[in-house]
Amino acid sequence: MESRILVVLPHPDDEAFGVSGSLAKYIRDGAQVTYACLTLGEMGRNMGIPPFATRVTLPAVRKEELEASCRAIGIQDLRLLGFHDKTIEFEDQDKLDGSIMELVNELNPSLIITFYPGYSVHPDHDATGEAVVRTIGRMPADRRPPVHCLAFSKNHEETIGKPDVIIDVKEFLLKKMGSIQAHRSQFQAAELLGNKKMPDKDIQDRFGTERFWTYRFE
Repeated sequence: MESRILVVLPHPDDEAFGVSGSLAKYIRDGAQVTYACLTLGEMGRNMGIPPFATRVTLPAVRKEELEASCRAIGIQDLRLLGFHDKTIEFEDQDKLDGSIMELVNELNPSLIITFYPGYSVHPDHDATGEAVVRTIGRMPADRRPPVHCLAFSKNHEETIGKPDVIIDVKEFLLKKMGSIQAHRSQFQAAELLGNKKMPDKDIQDRFGTERFWTYRFE
C-alpha cells in the first residue's frame, strides 16, 4: 500500500481525466497525496461557455477550479509551484529540477505520478515528465521511488508497450466526475457536462479505468 504520493503535473485539470480516480482510491486506502501543479494554465484558450473569464482573470478562475477539483478527489495538500504556462520546456532546468527535488526530500514519497516524457502530446506535459525523470534519475537506485507515468500520444504503445499499472476506478467515478466538472472553464463543452448526459455505462466504459506506465530507469 502506498503511504505518500507526489503528483507532478503542469496544468490545472491535468489530474482530472487520467489520475483523479486512482488518487481517490489511494486516499481511501490511507495514502497522503501531494499535488504539485507547475502552472495556473494562464495561457489556456478556453474561457467558459459563454465566457465567464478573461485573459486577466483566467489564472484566478483556474486556481479556484483546481482547488475545487482537489476537494472532490480528497487531496488536502496542493502546492502551486509558480511556473508559467506553455513555457516549461524553456525553464531553467536547475530551478525546475530543484523545485521537484525539494518536494521529494520533504515528502519522501513512496510513489510519484507524472507524464511520460515524449508520449504526452503537450510540450508542457513532456517537459514536466522529463524534469521528474531527470531529477529522480539522479538519486541512488536504492532510494528512487517508482514513477508512474500517463501516456496518450498517438501510437505510444508501439514504442513503450502496454501499461503495466491498470487501476479500476469505477467505485470512485463520482469523485472523478466531480474533479472533471470542477474545471468548468475548460470542460464545459464536453458531452458529459452539457445538456446530453452520458449514460452511466458509457461513463464507466470511458472513465472507469486509469492506466500508467512505470518508468524504467537505465
